[in-house]
Amino acid sequence: MMQCPNCKGKNLGKIGVQLYYCWSCYLELAVKKDKFHIHQIEADGSLSPLNDLFSEEERTVAEDKLLS
Repeated sequence: MMQCPNCKGKNLGKIGVQLYYCWSCYLELAVKKDKFHIHQIEADGSLSPLNDLFSEEERTVAEDKLLS
């Protein structure tokens, strides 16, 4: 099961093609080429990237772990 790289929770929902939302820490996770691209959703609806806060290893997701 896929887990959030931030809170390590498994409370993720699929909101689009290769796009997920963590209901525990409220981050948007996009998957591109087996890497999470992590964003915080701001009050105005814009996205702030958080990739620089995580190592490449933390952002790597195995293909078999993706939600269908």
